[in-house]
Amino acid sequence: MPKLKTSSSISKRFKITRRKKMVRHKAHRSHLLEKKSPKRKHNLSKTVTVNSCDKKRLMLKINN
Repeated sequence: MPKLKTSSSISKRFKITRRKKMVRHKAHRSHLLEKKSPKRKHNLSKTVTVNSCDKKRLMLKINN
């Protein structure tokens, strides 16, 4: 049986830290930025850890 490929879209969107946490970027920061306040844009630029229930599902996709 051939080796299963990793989902490349998921591997680009999520990163795994040294402590095995999954990190992602927030949405709504790609366009239409004029109407958003600087504070809001700054908060959107931060990274967020993925919820544990989503992490289990995503790890199956990455490890394939």
